Amino acid sequence: MGKKRKKKRIRPLALCVFRREDMIFVARGYDARKDETFYRPVGGRIEFGERGCDAVIREVREELNAEVTNVTYLGALENIFTYENAPGHEIVLIYNGRFTDPVLNADDVCVQGRDGARVLYEAGWRPLEFFQGNAAPPLYPEGLLELLEDAG
Repeated sequence: MGKKRKKKRIRPLALCVFRREDMIFVARGYDARKDETFYRPVGGRIEFGERGCDAVIREVREELNAEVTNVTYLGALENIFTYENAPGHEIVLIYNGRFTDPVLNADDVCVQGRDGARVLYEAGWRPLEFFQGNAAPPLYPEGLLELLEDAG
């Protein structure tokens, strides 16, 4: 018998945009195959039977040990991509939210997203203009910057 192939699936995700005027709170990621640093809002997989807004609250609590308030739906984006040479496909629900802890709203805050003892990412505040222009690092999922600009 040959090796069983893993079936490719579309992943449902919920991400939260924390925004203060022209700043957003984002996680930094790195794709070694592309040698690319990129950014995306924090959040994660929506579990079966879970609402997107509840997934955002759970993921922020699990990864950042932080609480979220004022969670409101902003829009949905479809993300078809390659990460570390593997194809991916996500339907991403985007939410606005606010941290309940004012310490997380400091411009220079840098926190680690964790899964138990494992560090998943570092996150902090970046100005929206950081993601504009030809030399700007990507902000994922694609279309997020336009969605944020349309939302004001």
